[in-house]
Amino acid sequence: MSQSSTTISDESYLASELACYLQSAAISVTLPAIQTAGQKYDAGQYLYQLPAGKLQLLALTLYLPLDTSSADISAARMTAVKSALAWHKASASQNKSTERNDIEKNRTESIDTNNKDIEPLCHDVLVVDIQLTDDEERSAAHTDSHQTKPPSRLKHDFGARYFLEDLVVDMSEAGPQLHVFSWHDWQSVLVAVQTPCELWRFLSYHLAQLQYSAISHAPSFVSEEVLAAQFLQSPSLLAPAITVDNTLIKHETQDKPNPALVTMALAYKNQSATAQMYHQHMQQAATLWSQLSAQMIAMYREKQTATDDQTQPDTLVSRWQQQLLDESLFSRHELVRTLYRHPKQSDKLRQDGYVVHQHSYESLGRHYVLIFYGQDAQANNSKAAIQPNLAKIAQDVATRLPIVELHHIVVLGIDFITEDNETFIDIDVWIQPVDTMTQRERQLTKQIQQLKKQESQKNAQRVNRQADQNAKYEDKSENNNKPAKLPQVKLSLSIPAKKDR
Repeated sequence: MSQSSTTISDESYLASELACYLQSAAISVTLPAIQTAGQKYDAGQYLYQLPAGKLQLLALTLYLPLDTSSADISAARMTAVKSALAWHKASASQNKSTERNDIEKNRTESIDTNNKDIEPLCHDVLVVDIQLTDDEERSAAHTDSHQTKPPSRLKHDFGARYFLEDLVVDMSEAGPQLHVFSWHDWQSVLVAVQTPCELWRFLSYHLAQLQYSAISHAPSFVSEEVLAAQFLQSPSLLAPAITVDNTLIKHETQDKPNPALVTMALAYKNQSATAQMYHQHMQQAATLWSQLSAQMIAMYREKQTATDDQTQPDTLVSRWQQQLLDESLFSRHELVRTLYRHPKQSDKLRQDGYVVHQHSYESLGRHYVLIFYGQDAQANNSKAAIQPNLAKIAQDVATRLPIVELHHIVVLGIDFITEDNETFIDIDVWIQPVDTMTQRERQLTKQIQQLKKQESQKNAQRVNRQADQNAKYEDKSENNNKPAKLPQVKLSLSIPAKKDR
């Protein structure tokens, strides 16, 4: 274990985004074994409702004297982790009993209860922070909430070997397993994965690696920080986007795979040199989308305050922010790439304004309508004409889009503003939730989709017949037999999200 202290920041974009999913204030947790050992600590549980399920995070801080030996630090950490594991096991057993009672209650209240939806997916995480301090520093930290001196944190890690050799945990036990991270590794993971979606999938990946290590009796990773880098280089990173893309084609919403997705998936699969470049593009886009999302919500709240409009409660606006942040790395990349195509559009298109429809590549049921305001004040798509009608546009799209899975329409009014030779982006937002379809509506929607598919197939057959006839009178060149070269995906982020005022 390293004795060097580190004071890295815990203010990552993902840490800020997770705050939007926090269900309540931290719950204080008592760990008797640590108290018995005479160690000073703080422990609190944070409950997050992420898109895919619950994240229950136990933050444990150990306060050890500055002159503590390496052996004593290891022993104190072992006691802390064992105590947290015991608390987690007892808590999980209690929660399971409560959930079982709720299921029985629901059975008596509703004959149509679907039991498989009652127990949501969950990841339980323990983050161990070891701070080397003296009594005066710790007392000051508790009494002065505005202290400027950062804590002196000990850099340490666990890795798979720790749970094979030092603290053996039965990974075959039923019920939720407890992920254990050092504070440093947890912050590094948040910085690396960047989005709530990727964090959830990384935790599943982390659990699978721990289980593999237990089965093979050999550690499969050195540290959680290294494992996060391995996860982000895996072709499986784009698997959810590919699933959505294939479903869009099946529903006739689009006629062919997204070329950018195909190009990037092949680069990841072949571990080519461009894969790292594409990942950097996604990282940049994820950061910008996080900034834009915060800006959109802030602008909407400013307008509510200015007009004294209380029609949208704060809890609903928070759900809006969650819808924007629920996007994966690739989904954010595609949204930002659409935004940054605008400066390259023709002068006429930018003068008149235009509309782009785009799907989320994380959730099939979230659809985007990006309206680029026309610079011509008299244009149909001018800001003056569109901005007051964002809600009406969202409702109209919701009624016209025949997708069974549809749950939200996100309308963005986008304004590229140039002042003093500087360009920045302002975005208006309206998010319209869509009611779940009834069984009859689902049947009618599927019938419409089938009719569209049949019509599309007939048109394709006519085109093919005509092409066959034309081919009889045309010579075939060698190039016609060569597969089309996939385009390189480029992303240049040179325009800031918002000008500082």
